Amino acid sequence: MILEIDQISKNFGGIQALTDVSFSIEKGEVLGLIGPNGAGKTTMFNMITAMYPPSSGKISFHGDQLTNLKPHQITEKGICRTFQNIRLFPGLNVLDNVRLAGQLRGRNGLAATLLRTSSYQHQERELHHKAFELLGLFDLQHRAYEPADSLSYGHQRHLEIVRALAAEPKVLLLDEPAAGLNSQEKRELAAAIRRIRDEFDVSILLIDHDMGLVMDICEQIIVLDHGVTIASGPPAAMQSDPKVIAAYLGCEAESV
Repeated sequence: MILEIDQISKNFGGIQALTDVSFSIEKGEVLGLIGPNGAGKTTMFNMITAMYPPSSGKISFHGDQLTNLKPHQITEKGICRTFQNIRLFPGLNVLDNVRLAGQLRGRNGLAATLLRTSSYQHQERELHHKAFELLGLFDLQHRAYEPADSLSYGHQRHLEIVRALAAEPKVLLLDEPAAGLNSQEKRELAAAIRRIRDEFDVSILLIDHDMGLVMDICEQIIVLDHGVTIASGPPAAMQSDPKVIAAYLGCEAESV
């Protein structure tokens, strides 16, 4: 396994957001994390990326514990995320949003940057080429020099995924990537997620309320409700699980 969540709990004062949640992501897997609003899904993302410390339990990446690291150290290790609310750099153009993320893997220090050495210039050319290539995932190359905030909402979501990829993650956390997308954009998103997994050798943890997307692209699904794991397994099993149906409908499900 590449990422392991072991008995993670999180409380905020008197509110228990997560209780003893455990799961793991295998190399090359697309894993869905679903549940009703307030189930604790984004809280889990925030703990994996060190935005919140867990109240108990541990998170391991390739066997190394992540619990005491800072967010930038998590990214350096190879775990990147997108956000439920888009967080692009609106003052930069589309290409520079991607190039900036790529600089996290840069090899040149401050002196080389200030002096614009040949090594620095070579790295900048590589970053430019790679960023431009990544924009092709969502056919955004022709918008490369436009302000990021001039893109449509759907294209801004696509750009956020591209920017995360520029940091060369081994695990990519996608928080509601289909939110606000139309049917065609969702189909393009599903195809891009498969391509990212296959071509970039990236494991993907996905949160989304679009069950069509989740059932289509995820091999396994974890279902949370009120911070507790109520079910886990392949998509077909989750669709007919009485506990999952009850959690989404807000009532006891009849046998199916």
